[in-house]
Amino acid sequence: MPEAPLSAIRSLPSWLLGRAAARGRALVAEALAVEGLKMWHHVVLSAVRDLAPVAQADLGRSVGLDPKDLVGILNDLQLAGVAVREPDPNDRRKNAVSLTEEGRRLLRRCEQAAREANDVLLAPLSAAERDHLTDMLIRISGTEG
Repeated sequence: MPEAPLSAIRSLPSWLLGRAAARGRALVAEALAVEGLKMWHHVVLSAVRDLAPVAQADLGRSVGLDPKDLVGILNDLQLAGVAVREPDPNDRRKNAVSLTEEGRRLLRRCEQAAREANDVLLAPLSAAERDHLTDMLIRISGTEG
């Protein structure tokens, strides 16, 4: 009996991780779209919350975004009234970014939506399996610490 097409590829952990990641991103993107956000908006909002007030250049480096792309995202967030750019108190030549109160509320809703999307992704797993999978993913992704 012949093997199924691409069975060698489809059995690779890298292939399976990529498929799971794509499904997870799609679920989270769908959940964030309800709030009018894209994934990078959510990432930037979360980083601003954690680092604020943060110089715009430092923010871009912390999330790995090209400065031009970051400017577009910050423009969107500022237009929506969820983030503000003001002169950096430590260096008035730079912009510092922080969240508005509405930005904090939006981020809480987005974090809840992302958690719910991940619950859908991981629904076939028990709580112990979820924890174990997360621990293993941290180990192989190089994001420990």
